[in-house]
Parts: sequence; structure tokens; C-alpha cells
Amino acid sequence: MKLQLFEQDWKKIGRALIIALLTILSAITSLSCSKKSDVLVTEIGVSPPSRRRAGTSKAVDFYLQGQSQHAKGNSQAAIAFYDKAISLNPKYGAAYKARGLAYFDAGNKQAAIADYNEALKLNPNDAEAYNSRANARASQGDNKGALEDYNEAIRLAPNYAEAYNNRGNALAAGGDRDRALEDFNQAIRLDTRYAIAYNNRGNLRAAKGDNQGAISDYNQAIRINPNFGPAYNNRGNARAAQGDKPGALKDLQKAADIFQSQDNKDLYQQAMNNIKELGQ
Repeated sequence: MKLQLFEQDWKKIGRALIIALLTILSAITSLSCSKKSDVLVTEIGVSPPSRRRAGTSKAVDFYLQGQSQHAKGNSQAAIAFYDKAISLNPKYGAAYKARGLAYFDAGNKQAAIADYNEALKLNPNDAEAYNSRANARASQGDNKGALEDYNEAIRLAPNYAEAYNNRGNALAAGGDRDRALEDFNQAIRLDTRYAIAYNNRGNLRAAKGDNQGAISDYNQAIRINPNFGPAYNNRGNARAAQGDKPGALKDLQKAADIFQSQDNKDLYQQAMNNIKELGQ
């Protein structure tokens, strides 16, 4: 699951305070992304089959081991286990989807799309596969293809909050902010504790110049997930745009602390650079 923050014009404060954030997200900490101003969410958790049939029990074992490795961040090890599961059961749709997510997180977006294609051949009504393929397509800059897949995911699963959130990102990236806002609102209506959707709606509001509305959304995202680094970073940006330098510095430092605790050296350094620039 990866994140990327909306770009904003910070001429009012003289310095750019934007952090490009890439992280694995699972329904909330997703995302996973392209270099566009969006936030894509991918889930590593895929529900295993409810029962083991005699002919595929070993395939299920490999699948579960792949899930375990993926949850630990070991994408390549996960792929190896999913390979074994699929070799034993070539019609194992969940394994194709799971391997697609592992490929996505490993940076091989084309291989991810190929796996989602296979999953959809096995089950053309799999909303999750459409959502995941849309994420991969968006990460390659294929916004049109991504929107088509998000639309299909929502058609198949009208209460799929993550698909609304992701489609909102794609719409925002394409400049359709009004429809993007509708999608973020719908995602939040479906899941009132969806921190990512609050964060994304905050990004959209900030991009439209509504910094107070953005801060309100970041506050809610942080209440739901107190360790949500991007929300602190984004709130810091919004506070800086309002001229609240102490509040901005406090939020950016909190974001830096979270990134450091996650051993994300690049984002930690970028946050520290932003703090230094704002402090000048």
C-alpha cells in the first residue's frame, strides 16, 4: 500500500514545504503511486479461502506464507511463495491478486497488471482486482485506464469505500476537483474512520485554497490514526500557509519523528529540511 502529497503554491511563505511520500498502505495506510498529485491505496491483506480442498491445501499453505512475508515487507519472498501457490493451482485467483500487490510494492507495475488481468479472467466480477489494477495503471500515468477500472470496481461493489477514495485521487489528478470531492465525501460516508480519505480530502481542500477546511480534515485523520505521518506533514503545510509558523513547525517535527521511527530516512530528511527552511 503507497502515498504522494498534493502539490501546492506556497508563495505566501516563500518556501516549498511539500514532501513526496511513498509508503505501503493498507486500507489506511495506503497506496500506494505515480508522481501526480494523488494518493493511491493498496491493501496487502487478501482474505484466504474459507476452506482447504484436498487438491489445493499445499497451494493455500504457500499463499498464507506469501501473505506473512508480504506483511513483513518482504515483497520478493512473498512473490516466491505466491509463485509456488500458482504453480500448484493455476486457477487460484486470490494468489494472482496477492502476487500482483507484491509486484506493485516491489516496483514491477507491469507484472502487477498482468496478475490482475489473470485474476479478472478467473473472476470478471472481482471488484478488488479492478481497484488494484486501477492503482497500478494510475502509477504508470494511465489515468484514463485507472478511472475505467475504478468505475467498474464501484459498479460491482457500490459500498467499496477504498475505490471511491482512489477514484477521487485519479479525478483530482485529472483536474476534476468537484467530482473528486464527491468521491472523498462518499468514501467517508461509507467508512467514517477512513483516515486516508480525510487526509486526501484535506489535500484537495488545501489545493483549492481552503486551508481551514483542510486542517479540519487533517485533525480528523490524526484523531483516527495518531501515527499518520503524512497528515501531520500536510497539516503543517496548511498551518504555514495561514502564517501559523509555531504550529507548522510542531506538526512538521511530529511528521519527522514518525518517519524516523518508521526508518524512512528519505522522508525524515525531507521533513527536517522543510523545518530548517521554515525556521529561517
